[in-house]
Amino acid sequence: MATMASDDEAAPELLESEDEGESGAESFLTEDELAYDEGLDPAEDYDDQQDGHTEPCTSGEEDANHSAYCEEDGSSLSVTRGHKRKRSPHSTAKSWKTENDPDICPPPNRFVPARPPGHQLNSNNKHMPLDLFKLFLSNEAISTLCENTNKQAAKNIGKGKKYSWTDLDVPEFLNYVGLTFFFSLVKLDNICDYWKKNTIFSVLFPADVMSQDRYRVISWNIHMSDPEEDVENDRQKGTPQYDHLFRLNPLMDTIKHACNTFYHPRQKLLIGERTIVRKNHAGMIQKGTAKPNKLGFKLFVLSDSSNGYILDFAVYTGKSRFESGTGLAYDSVMTLIKSAHLGSGYNLFLDSFYTSPKLFRDLLSLNVGACGTYRDNRRGCPTTHSNALTKKDPKGTLRWIREPPVVYVKWKDFCEVSICSTVHQAFSGHTVERRVKSEDGKSTVGFIPCPTPVMEYNKYMGGADMLEQLTQSYSVHHKTSRWYRLLFLHFLEIAATNSFLLHKELCREKHEEPMTHRAFLEELTAQLCGVTVAVPPTKGPSGHLPVPISNQPDASKRASYGRRTCVQCRLIKKEYQSTPWKCRECDVALCLIADRNCFEAWHE
Repeated sequence: MATMASDDEAAPELLESEDEGESGAESFLTEDELAYDEGLDPAEDYDDQQDGHTEPCTSGEEDANHSAYCEEDGSSLSVTRGHKRKRSPHSTAKSWKTENDPDICPPPNRFVPARPPGHQLNSNNKHMPLDLFKLFLSNEAISTLCENTNKQAAKNIGKGKKYSWTDLDVPEFLNYVGLTFFFSLVKLDNICDYWKKNTIFSVLFPADVMSQDRYRVISWNIHMSDPEEDVENDRQKGTPQYDHLFRLNPLMDTIKHACNTFYHPRQKLLIGERTIVRKNHAGMIQKGTAKPNKLGFKLFVLSDSSNGYILDFAVYTGKSRFESGTGLAYDSVMTLIKSAHLGSGYNLFLDSFYTSPKLFRDLLSLNVGACGTYRDNRRGCPTTHSNALTKKDPKGTLRWIREPPVVYVKWKDFCEVSICSTVHQAFSGHTVERRVKSEDGKSTVGFIPCPTPVMEYNKYMGGADMLEQLTQSYSVHHKTSRWYRLLFLHFLEIAATNSFLLHKELCREKHEEPMTHRAFLEELTAQLCGVTVAVPPTKGPSGHLPVPISNQPDASKRASYGRRTCVQCRLIKKEYQSTPWKCRECDVALCLIADRNCFEAWHE
């Protein structure tokens, strides 16, 4: 769904010299995990190549078992290539139908959310950016994090680390997080550059919050779990009791609980994946080659299509064992769809990695509809070639088969699009604008038929684009040698993004104009650091200075010559006191002696 950073993008560097091999899954990849690297799920996809070699197929071939979805001027679909696969024997479809054949639209699911959709906050209260952010990182959660960080620092110093350490508390931690967001707004190549002095490129603010050494030493020691309990978990490595996510759980569980508590989704949901890039190896890292993802951690994310709000997420742990026995794609979806919390009647949109007939049927049994692109080699998908699309078919040609409750649709765009749904009919008369060739061979703009599932998929998968834009615009990620600290930064990103989306929801309800994403982050950064975004103007030299009234060259006469009545004494005290002083700017006589400073009183 989104790649959080890339090796080509500049990221502030904050590295330690070594990785102590702390808990994380093993670094080797099993055959199943190598398949996931290619965007495949061995439990659902078939491969008839015995020597490990697969041949890419081009769209339109009669025997091409690939998933191809096209991207065209605003469309959410994108082109990918699959591989030749064995056909599943489970489909019983006889022949593909055309747009001229009537299809019955499934009855809509009755939408019964467990709570009213939208934010779950009191609209009568004023919610500042910091208030919203603390919904996800409460003072209690921060106190626990500070306590564990202090323990980790003591442990590192006990191992011989040579740095000074004072215990981290909640206010200082908030300052640290504020600086981290500041770095995402003001991009420099290296952390050290933010404390560079005496150049035209110097940034003044970070040094006013904390020193460079203090920021770096906090970054080296940030720890979400209890270091003493880490030792016990590490001893179980290689056993079923070993928890790959142990170092993440305290903060991750807090963030996930808050994501569910303070917002309830509208009817259209998305499931996608996000990859957090990291060069160093760890067992939970996955290298996605079927999509433009580089080496990184994979998260499966459930979000609201209307705004991109993250409702829940799961970190890929690198294990090849699945509770259901049906594979990673199936399990990742069923783990995130919690009917008891969500309610029923939702429509879920997902991409081809997750889509399978079994998943769609099981979701429908929970009264959750689904729509997604699919791969021809996926178990249970139609295998018949009767009346199938061919390479020579023009744009706009579509075929469909309904195997209740799923309708499978193939559509010829710039390439062949494969999509299926349990909530839509195959074709309802929609058209899209495309450039097509006329009979005389000239290229013209015209309208071609478009299947209903494709129209709906493009419409609601836009939430994935919104979420990607929000998280990538001001990413807080920087290089670190500890895998769990990289995910700690990502948790901060989730908290800030969801806080901003709650702000937009609140403003929409009150018919107010919300802040922009950048303005919200700027205000949040300032509040975390205990300052205001607006800097008070620097006072220039004042013209209100006391000067002698008389210009007598003889200094001995200046105190007696030219004296005038003090304006302050006459107006306020109703007294007539003479003074040799006046204000240069105001040109009024004012007393200026030790026990009567009318000059100061007048200007107040």
